[in-house]
Amino acid sequence: MTDSSHVRIAESADVSADATIGGGSSIWHLAQVREQAKLGENCIIGRGAYVGTGVVMGDNCKVQNYALVYEPARLGDGVFIGPAVVLTNDTYPRAINPDGSIKSAHDWEPVGVTIETGAAIGARATCVAPVTIGAWATVAAGAVVVKDVPAYALVAGVPAKRIGWVGESGVPLTPGDDAGIWICPQSGDRYAENDGNLAKEAL
Repeated sequence: MTDSSHVRIAESADVSADATIGGGSSIWHLAQVREQAKLGENCIIGRGAYVGTGVVMGDNCKVQNYALVYEPARLGDGVFIGPAVVLTNDTYPRAINPDGSIKSAHDWEPVGVTIETGAAIGARATCVAPVTIGAWATVAAGAVVVKDVPAYALVAGVPAKRIGWVGESGVPLTPGDDAGIWICPQSGDRYAENDGNLAKEAL
């Protein structure tokens, strides 16, 4: 079921009739959106991207070219998925069972990646399920995420480790004058660090 209000689907895209596409969304050339997928409003699915069966995506998400979003991934509002990103769904992948028979859909239990509001996953990064990427966090290009990422964290490397904090503008934060206080150089917003977690201070 597709909201017909200004939805753009390229002729070469493969969008299931059982998918739900929110108004204002665009699905570009050679992209595939599977059965029971639910996309919010104003989402963009880039060329050659894959959105798996039953994936749920909030409003204003961007899935860039050739990204693979396997079920049962859950994306909050405003999530950015960079080019060629992979969100996996099999903790112990095998093509065959020990007896040599080919694995079927009933031989394994899919697990998903959860990405919370405003988070961004850089190009060619891989998130190995099950993990949760906290709100407004940034995963650097090429990183391999194997454990949960706190909100506002900037992680990089293989395996990914926190190398700093980012604000809601996406810019790395700088230390404030007081211990545990971080400042966004772009917006001036202040964030407080406590026990390895960061929270935005109320105005």
